[in-house]
Amino acid sequence: MSELEGFNQHLEELRKRLLRIVLVIGIITAFILTMHAEPIQVGDITLYYPTPEPLNNIAAQITNHMKINLVPQDVQLIQTAPGQAFFAQVYIAALVGIVVGMPIVIKELVGFIKPALKENEVNVSRSISLPALGLFVAGCFFSYNLVVPYILEFLYRYGESAGLVTFLNVIDFVTFVLQFLLAFGFSFQLPLAMYAISMSGMVDSDFWRKNIRYAIVAIVIFGAIITPDGSGVTMWFIAGPMIALYTAGMMIIERKERQKLNT
Repeated sequence: MSELEGFNQHLEELRKRLLRIVLVIGIITAFILTMHAEPIQVGDITLYYPTPEPLNNIAAQITNHMKINLVPQDVQLIQTAPGQAFFAQVYIAALVGIVVGMPIVIKELVGFIKPALKENEVNVSRSISLPALGLFVAGCFFSYNLVVPYILEFLYRYGESAGLVTFLNVIDFVTFVLQFLLAFGFSFQLPLAMYAISMSGMVDSDFWRKNIRYAIVAIVIFGAIITPDGSGVTMWFIAGPMIALYTAGMMIIERKERQKLNT
C-alpha cells in the first residue's frame, strides 16, 4: 500500500468517526430543542418525562433556570433582535449535546488514534474514558454553581455603584456562561491528562514537580486570556482551581508510581 493510499484511508476513517460524533450530538441537540421536560411527582421524588413542545423546549427551560440562578438582582435579561432567544437556546442545546454525547466522542477519538498507540497507551486511553466524562461534568457543575454567579455579581456591581440600570443581551449572557462551562469542563481534564501522559511512559512523576513553576505561569496566563475583564481578579476564579488540579494530579501520579515500586 502506498503512502497516499494509507493517508486517504486515515482521512476516510476520520471522516466516518467525525460523522458519527456530529450525528450523535445533532440528535441530542434536536431533542433538547423540540422536547419539554414535564415534571411528575412519584412519592417524594420529582421525575421528568419528555413531551413535544418546540417553543417551550428543554433549552428554554435551561435558559430560564440560568436567568433565575445566575443573573444578578436588578439586571434585566433582554432580547434586542428577532431570533436571539432562539440562537441562545441552540447554543445551550449544543452544549448539552456535547456533554451527553461525550462517551461517544471519547470512544470515537480513542478508536481513531488506537492504531498509533502502544499496548500500555491503549489500556490507559480506555481506563480514562469514564473519568473524563465525570471530570467534564464536575467542571461544568463547579463553574455553574460556584464561579459564574460570583463573577457576574462582581462585574455588575460596578454598574450598580454608578447608579446605572443594566440590561444584559440574552446572546451575550448565554455565550458568557457557556464560555466558562466549557473552560472549566476542559480544564478539569488537567489531572487526567497528566495521569495519561505519565502512565503511557512519556514522562515520569518528577517531571510535573520540576516544572510546576512553569505550569503555574501558563495557568495564570490562560486564566487571564479567557476572563472578560482586565481587573486581574476574575482570572483567579479559573487559575486557582487549575493550580489545585495540577497539584492533585501531581500527587496522584507520585502515589501511583510509589505503589508500582512497592509491588
